Amino acid sequence: MPLDTARPESRPERLTAHEARQRLEHERDSRLVQLKAIEEAGREADDHPMAVQKDSLQRVLKDIGAAFGRVDDGTYGTCQECAQPIPVERLEILPYARCCVGCQRRSA
Repeated sequence: MPLDTARPESRPERLTAHEARQRLEHERDSRLVQLKAIEEAGREADDHPMAVQKDSLQRVLKDIGAAFGRVDDGTYGTCQECAQPIPVERLEILPYARCCVGCQRRSA
């Protein structure tokens, strides 16, 4: 049997709404745990780096909320800049991504 006849599993081009919600819920839950830890530590000391981390986490939570909205309205996984599909690999790593890598680089 020739080796080239074995085909690797093909990746889907898009995440299902259920998969997207699961990934987003995991990200949200992780960030909420981090935010709670920072808030508890912040009671003990007024630390500028902690405030920066807290602001960053709150921005990510806002982005995650917006991603849930995109799942609901059917636009999740579509780049908000070029309207092309965002690769599944990117969404697996950053499920709240709004743009494809190319558009993200151009806007940065």
